[in-house]
Amino acid sequence: MSTTSEPADRLAAFGNQLVDVHLWLREELARLREDLDSFLSGGGARPRNLRARCLAFCTALTRHHTAEDQGVFPVLAETHPALRPVLDELARDHVQVEEILVRLQELLDTLPAEPGTDPDPAEVRRVRGELDGLVALVQSHFTYEEKKLVSALNELGTPLPDDFALRDLTGG
Repeated sequence: MSTTSEPADRLAAFGNQLVDVHLWLREELARLREDLDSFLSGGGARPRNLRARCLAFCTALTRHHTAEDQGVFPVLAETHPALRPVLDELARDHVQVEEILVRLQELLDTLPAEPGTDPDPAEVRRVRGELDGLVALVQSHFTYEEKKLVSALNELGTPLPDDFALRDLTGG
């Protein structure tokens, strides 16, 4: 993501920057899935590293959704009232995603910490099930959000809150 010193230029590209953030989050989610698959097949990341990657991803996604709920969505609701039902639906998705993130982190804590210790097959199924559910929901959510909001975001002529910056979505 590039930044510019011209606020109007930044606003004109805000929707496009949202797509960039979504691409980054998708890549991070794919890495988390690869690490989990590698661990569960007997190689790759140790549980401690897997939990750290999950925590980093979960934190970034939560920050992204919080920034949308508290910064972006209120501006769009005011400037594009017809989008309010879409924004409400997206906010509900954020709650569902957060619930899955909490369950996923809890399940990762149940994996054996010692290298070479096989995880319980039932735990493996639960972890994979939560991660698969997260992937499906996030992919669908991002695609829908991009389809419905990018144009409106790119049209914004109203500055977002002073303390809001796109880098806040990823912690950068």
